[in-house]
Amino acid sequence: MAAADPDTEVQAEFPPLVRQYKSGRVERFFNLAPLPAGTDPATGVVSKDVVVDPATGLWARLFLPAGSHGKKLPVVVYYHGGAYVIGSAADPMTHGYLNALVAKAGVLAVALEYRLAPEHPLPAAYEDSWEGLKWVATHASASAAAGGGPAAEPWLTEHGDFSRVFLAGASAGATIAHFVAVRAGEQHKSGGLGMRIRGLLIVHPYFSGAADIGDEGTTGKARKARADAFWRFLCPGTPGLDDPLSNPFSEAAGGSAARVAAERVLVCVAEKDDLRDRGVWYYESLKASGYPGEVELLESMGEGHVFYCMNPRCDRAREMEERVLGFLRK
Repeated sequence: MAAADPDTEVQAEFPPLVRQYKSGRVERFFNLAPLPAGTDPATGVVSKDVVVDPATGLWARLFLPAGSHGKKLPVVVYYHGGAYVIGSAADPMTHGYLNALVAKAGVLAVALEYRLAPEHPLPAAYEDSWEGLKWVATHASASAAAGGGPAAEPWLTEHGDFSRVFLAGASAGATIAHFVAVRAGEQHKSGGLGMRIRGLLIVHPYFSGAADIGDEGTTGKARKARADAFWRFLCPGTPGLDDPLSNPFSEAAGGSAARVAAERVLVCVAEKDDLRDRGVWYYESLKASGYPGEVELLESMGEGHVFYCMNPRCDRAREMEERVLGFLRK
């Protein structure tokens, strides 16, 4: 009998996202072809890719609106979604969304390209995202503003207003955005990052927890079990769904959520999204955590997960866009 081929023998499979073979080879089922950086003909937004850390391969795509010469702009640090296994700062949904947001909000966006699981298990994505935020923060210093240092990025030094910084993310990227906001808050004791984080935008977040909420103990029981298995696949050695990386309000998280380094938080959920209840739970738990800032909730009725990227011209997408624009302008 012939030996099984480890390159074709499945070790783990989580449709519709990813399959891993015993050889370590990974197959992604939903992986959109990346778009190149450049000038967007519809909005005039210009984008470019910048290496942040050659050692890990961390890079960022920067987006600058038309007519920015001589202007200082709010900075939006953005983390893409994709359940930690797919997605990119260069995928069509992220690229298109940020072109539109940058043009309408008049901001400079920095979309960070963190490493994906399972080749790079969690917490690699979190650590990359934190390193990326620290890199952005280096441009707030006087030496960077003067053009010093080999890592200085001209768009950030020339156009970044570091008194108006926002952290944002969608799905798993929203979970990451929360994590880096907490870490930035904890840095405050040692002098902080040197920039003012005005707001945190949490869109359709991908959180979990051992205790059931909503329908997780009844009709959603199988879905919850799959989420548990998937989390263990993403993060080998995790204590489970109450890992602080998954549940920011668990006992293990130690009340860290209250230290979010943002003056305001906007949480967006969608009525027909399987993650909707966890998003509302995050909103309610953050309000009750002792976090001193403002927390707002927007629910898009009749819509599903990240609908605004797939159907950006629908009424609910426009409603959400107006709320986000108001949040960034406040």
